[in-house]
Amino acid sequence: MSKISVEIPDELLADLDEHVGDDRKFVNRSDAIRASVRKTLDLLDEIDARHDRIDNE
Repeated sequence: MSKISVEIPDELLADLDEHVGDDRKFVNRSDAIRASVRKTLDLLDEIDARHDRIDNE
């Protein structure tokens, strides 16, 4: 698995941290960010499909 580095505003990181940890939605920050990226890409695919911008090749 590749590693990347990103800059995140402090207020966004604080919001993210409210969802990370024991008895919360995500085990760690990486898990939360991966889930967010997957969901965002799925949503973008749906938007592209609605606008006939999907290339099936």
